Amino acid sequence: MRLGKWWPFGHVPELTAGDLAVEITDGSVQVLDVRTGTEYRRSRIPGARHLPITAFSTTNLEALGLDRNRPVVAICLTAHRSIPAVRRLNELGYDARQLKGGMRAWWNSGGPTESG
Repeated sequence: MRLGKWWPFGHVPELTAGDLAVEITDGSVQVLDVRTGTEYRRSRIPGARHLPITAFSTTNLEALGLDRNRPVVAICLTAHRSIPAVRRLNELGYDARQLKGGMRAWWNSGGPTESG
């Protein structure tokens, strides 16, 4: 992927925290957390898989075993690091979006979290 596609700016498909909550409940999406390990352990969406954006590679992504037939929602703290993740996932054939507003939006919506 070209360097410019790693910039954390620009438009990618998004969905709101409320829409994500519905899609998680019905099992139609996979959540990919691209924050640091410390952030992930502190508070994450239950069931989210973890791959820090700094380790984002095709090999590491394939090791997660994501289902290409189900949408992937990439999340970070404020919806900046997830932008290049969504771009890369879409290039690899996934139907990817980001959580609008990131984990801050999730926390503000009262969405469930887990830690550890």
